[in-house]
Amino acid sequence: MAVVSKRRPDRFSARQWPDWSFWATPESGGRGGRSRAITVVANSLSLLLLIPRATDIADSGRNTFLVGAALAALTCYGLGYPVVVWRGPVASRRWRVAGVAGMLALGAAPALLLGSPDYLTDMTYAIVIGLMLLPLRYSWLLGFAVAVVQVVWMRLGDGRVQWGEVALLVGITAVLGTVFALTFTIGHLRAAREQVRSLAVARERERVARDLHDILGHSLSTMTVKLGLARRVLEHSGDIDRAVAEIRELESLSRQALSDVRATVSDYRTVSLAAEIAGARVALRAAGVQAELPTAADDVAPELQAVFGYVVREAVTNVLRHSAAERCTVRLGRDWVEITDDGTGPSGTVAGHGLTGLTERLAAVSGTLTHDERPGGGFRVLARGPSTAARPTITAAPSAGEEPA
Repeated sequence: MAVVSKRRPDRFSARQWPDWSFWATPESGGRGGRSRAITVVANSLSLLLLIPRATDIADSGRNTFLVGAALAALTCYGLGYPVVVWRGPVASRRWRVAGVAGMLALGAAPALLLGSPDYLTDMTYAIVIGLMLLPLRYSWLLGFAVAVVQVVWMRLGDGRVQWGEVALLVGITAVLGTVFALTFTIGHLRAAREQVRSLAVARERERVARDLHDILGHSLSTMTVKLGLARRVLEHSGDIDRAVAEIRELESLSRQALSDVRATVSDYRTVSLAAEIAGARVALRAAGVQAELPTAADDVAPELQAVFGYVVREAVTNVLRHSAAERCTVRLGRDWVEITDDGTGPSGTVAGHGLTGLTERLAAVSGTLTHDERPGGGFRVLARGPSTAARPTITAAPSAGEEPA
């Protein structure tokens, strides 16, 4: 199981265990596994540099047993390197530490067995494993310690330092470490891109769901009321002309709802506050609810026209569906809209999906939505634009012509 730090996982940190979990994330769609395999193969090709070392050890003319042990250690070192590169990034911390320790021991074995500090250059692979799997504050110390030990050993042994071997140790370590750092960064960028893509899809789904709720909730509620009215007309009075008129309005509403659904899915739909007020007048009249609605919406700020249209649509829909109200009033200001009724409200004062969606819409324009039961009975929905959002709210119903508090 991969180790994920509480710190930012998308960059190397001196105290942080490198997070390679994107190599084992199912959401990566297989890219993590391919990137992992490519990294292992590419780094395994660098092991070809060990062939000249193996030849040098075999031709050194030293004790056969020590030469055999050194070659065995070098072989295990070369075979273990791709294994640790593959397994280590998605392993536990204990496994990582054991893998680095094992690679260090195998890498140092030829130098210790044959007494040659030149062979410490081959420990570059173990150091790179440390850079890949351990926190930076530990791994860089390993590389520094190996380089210092090699220089001191050369100075104490032959009295001179083979700076070419030291440079090779540092150079190969730097190159392989850079490859791992780039792989690490690219992997996290890809994982972040996948996450952004998923969030964008989820946000679009929420938008479509919210818009469809707002559209279909109002349209279907109005159509249900008109169907009921047409049925009652036919059952009680037999007024064919009136029933046909209601059915024609139903046909018009259904076509408009279909058009709105298509526009919503395509994200081309715009809401007009004036049109929503007109639609509310028709729906409330059909339901037998006495409506007090503004005759125009020109005084409302242009940037709030659309969102206030949604507020009127949803609030009137709730009046039709939940409140059993006999009276509904819509009042407008430049940066506020208030809808009140004398019914029971949508399930008391508990917000439904529609009111939650309105709250999100208003938040997008730095506005607020409040809804509560009125002291004298009924329900109130009050939307405020940015300039009035910070003002305190009182539960008393405002008088005519007065801005809601």
